[in-house]
Amino acid sequence: MKKAIFPGSFDPITLGHEDIINRGISLFDEIVIAIGVNAEKKYMFTLEERKRFIEETFKNEPKITVITYEGLTIDLCQKVKADFILRGLRNPADFEFEKAIAHTNRRLSKIETVFLLTAARTSYISSSIVRDVIRNFGEYEMLVPKAVRVKLHK
Repeated sequence: MKKAIFPGSFDPITLGHEDIINRGISLFDEIVIAIGVNAEKKYMFTLEERKRFIEETFKNEPKITVITYEGLTIDLCQKVKADFILRGLRNPADFEFEKAIAHTNRRLSKIETVFLLTAARTSYISSSIVRDVIRNFGEYEMLVPKAVRVKLHK
């Protein structure tokens, strides 16, 4: 059985994330979407909200599990018996950043990282852009799955 971890903060999940996960479903028997918890980081959405957004988005997909975790992703892979880390790449900067992490993970464990290029139609979307649009009361709905709906207070 091929099992992959798709780690991230998902603050919030975007259509780019959704695209990578949907395409990863055909490659893996199971994908564990792992929401990382970083005490140093200030999030726009609570952990519970982020988890709910993802669970709602993939509620009809039995190959998807959503969990939260702290610590190293490779330790989580060992804990849940995953042999792969799934990552999306939007641009060359993503590649350089992710390549360094993938090399480190391979050095520390036997975990393989599988990279998928984001679809051209979602390659410009990032969670930080979505948060900025939301903060400034813009139309963010076309950037995120339907499950991500927030009440904006002007």
